[in-house]
Amino acid sequence: QVHLVESGGGLVQAGDSLTLTCLASGITFTMYGMAWFRQAPGKEREFVAAASWIGGRTLYADSVKDRFTISRDGNKNTLYLQMNSLRPEDTAVYFCAAKPGGIAADMMSGGMNYWGNGTLVTVSL
Repeated sequence: QVHLVESGGGLVQAGDSLTLTCLASGITFTMYGMAWFRQAPGKEREFVAAASWIGGRTLYADSVKDRFTISRDGNKNTLYLQMNSLRPEDTAVYFCAAKPGGIAADMMSGGMNYWGNGTLVTVSL
């Protein structure tokens, strides 16, 4: 059974940093593309960042480029999202997602096979 468990969310102030973690089990992590999505209150879920299963390719939404960094550790079956210079508009539930053989550019449009339950990030002024 596949499990994606996010952690690291919380309440921070604008300008602060936060690192989200997604621990994967039940999949061969190194064979999966991984991505982060988020859903703000009253809005649709949107793409944040993705990391291809091979080649180290990453992709970011324009709104988080140069502030967020996605990374993965195959030895720990863990995906990370380092978030710097947080803004109130970054407030959302952040979801980890996985797709076998996923390429960053493809995952941008969704089509993920597995999802976590999310972790809430709240950024105050």
